[in-house]
Amino acid sequence: MNVDELVRDVLREQAAEQAAPGPGFADRVLAVRRRRRVRGLAAVAAATAAVIAVSVGLPALDSGGEGVRPSSGGVGQSGITARADQSPPRDLLTAGDVAMAAYYTTEKVQPAEDRRVSERTYWLLDPATGKYEKDDRWSWVAVAPGLRTAAVLERELPAARIGLLDLASGEVERWIPVDHEVAGLAFSPDGRKLVATTYGENPDVLHRIEDSDGSVGWQAREISPRNGFQIVDVASGTGPWVEIGTNADPFGPAGTINTRQDFDFSADGRFVWAGRISEQIPLDYFDLAGNAVAPPPGERHRVWHVDAGPSPDGKKLAGEFAGKTRGTSSWIIDARTGGRTAEVRGQQLLAWADDDSLVAWDTGPDGNEFRQRLVLVTVGSDKVVPLSGFRSPKDDTKGRWEPVFARR
Repeated sequence: MNVDELVRDVLREQAAEQAAPGPGFADRVLAVRRRRRVRGLAAVAAATAAVIAVSVGLPALDSGGEGVRPSSGGVGQSGITARADQSPPRDLLTAGDVAMAAYYTTEKVQPAEDRRVSERTYWLLDPATGKYEKDDRWSWVAVAPGLRTAAVLERELPAARIGLLDLASGEVERWIPVDHEVAGLAFSPDGRKLVATTYGENPDVLHRIEDSDGSVGWQAREISPRNGFQIVDVASGTGPWVEIGTNADPFGPAGTINTRQDFDFSADGRFVWAGRISEQIPLDYFDLAGNAVAPPPGERHRVWHVDAGPSPDGKKLAGEFAGKTRGTSSWIIDARTGGRTAEVRGQQLLAWADDDSLVAWDTGPDGNEFRQRLVLVTVGSDKVVPLSGFRSPKDDTKGRWEPVFARR
């Protein structure tokens, strides 16, 4: 074991002794469960001295001179690692408080004549090298804060167990069995819990349909096979399952949802929520025991299909495409009132880098909506910082790549 690895272990042990778990809790749980070899006193002394100079977070990686620059009034240069000439990125991409922890492509496969399945293939960040490595073992990946641990599901969905994957070693450290099969996962903001969305059958299946004129098409089930969620404590691997029935009534609980409609945690981790196909009731919130509750004040106006959600300070919400004063732009919403307060550059808002800056998909100068790149945009500024190269449907026969972000 080299000194860097030993330093990382010492830091994890120190963090694990603190009373209040914070971000990266899932990583510390795995660290204390691993077998530890006896270290020599000289190595311990070297590691202790090195602690002064070593960062606890991601390794210090060379930016390669690929467009690393600050945005006006937003994230500073030290918070950005851009890969403006890479699509998809091969090397670690960061912006402020977030990093791209993985990316995936989607391919429709046909296991039988009467059905097709949308399947993902992931490339996961290796924290040691700072590179994204293909790992086609998993159908679903959620990355914990700290970018050291991922929760994974095996290829066949829905799955009967959840794996906790050490991103550095590429090995599953522990399997968590579930009583009701799972097809979606999300970590709580502090990494201490998982919400596993349970389904009676694979929600990504498309069934063959034949029209009266003989033409053939493919469509998802009209009624979602989602049947509830399970809150899993990462440390113990246990937690209750809650049944949430699917309702065809648009005003009933969990009514009018997509075939795949996964649960996620609220910004404070006290509740779980999911979107629905309804303008009158766009969101469902539940406490962790499965009781329907009103959305928290700062999330009442959340747009469920906009990934960025609430800003870290809870004052803003990422909104839908605007395109009012610019060719491509999105709304920023006042989290309390729901009013539109700003129009920011970006076609689709993906993640908050800090309280005023976001990672977004955006088009280039040609305005081609199908030719997009990751950029950093800032509220109140027209400047755009390219973070990746452009993606196109022609980039990969399995479909365009989609990023997975996590707090670092």
